[in-house]
Parts: sequence; C-alpha cells; structure tokens
Amino acid sequence: MENIIKSVRELGKAIQADESFKEYIKAKEEADNDTTLQGAIGEFNLIKMQLAEEGQKEEKDEAKISELNVQLRKSYADIIANEKMQKFNAANQLYSGMVNKVYAILELCCNGEDPDTCEPQEHSCSGSCSTCGGCH
Repeated sequence: MENIIKSVRELGKAIQADESFKEYIKAKEEADNDTTLQGAIGEFNLIKMQLAEEGQKEEKDEAKISELNVQLRKSYADIIANEKMQKFNAANQLYSGMVNKVYAILELCCNGEDPDTCEPQEHSCSGSCSTCGGCH
C-alpha cells in the first residue's frame, strides 16, 4: 500500500504542475480578490436568501417574489459579465475536465481495466436534465 500512496502523491504533484491547474489557481485568486465581483456575489446570495424566505411564507407575496426574481437574474448577469468571473469559469472548466478524466481512469483501473489502454467515455452536458445519464 505504501507504493500506492507514494504514486498518488506523485500524481498530485503532476496535477499541480499541469498548466490547467496553474491557470485555475491564478484565475481563482484574481476572482477572489476582485472586490466588485465579490460584492456582486454577496448581493446575489442575499437576494437568493430573501427569495427563499419569501417562498417559504404561508402567505406568499407574489409581487415581491417576482421582483426578487428580476433582481436575482440581473445580479447573476452582472456576475457572469465580470471579466475575472469569465476567466475563472473558463479555467475551472479546463481544470475540472482534466480532474474528471483522471478520476474516471482511476475508477476504471480500480475495476480491473487495463491501465495502459482504458479510456473513460466522454460525457457532455446538453443542459437538459431530462436526457441526462448523470454527471461524470
């Protein structure tokens, strides 16, 4: 088992040396340090909480719910329009793709597949949960 743990640690070092990891960390730090973006995220979360509270009331104020939904969509659009958030999302997508492939190959190997030739099936999200076979 010691050899396995040592190999996993080496894999961890290789992952952290990969360009996608470096770009992800850089983009995450830039997004985390953007006070405008963080303020917008805080506002979005506050509106989301207000909307949840309003939705749980016995006597719902439909006008208030509608207004909060409008505010929530605008807040989300502001977040997504932020350049640092766009950069983070792109870096996160690349890095997550690599990590997911590593997990999938490791799972195949743990299930007896040939480590040299096993290839995980490619999955993509169409955005419709009705046709989804599950996230991989």
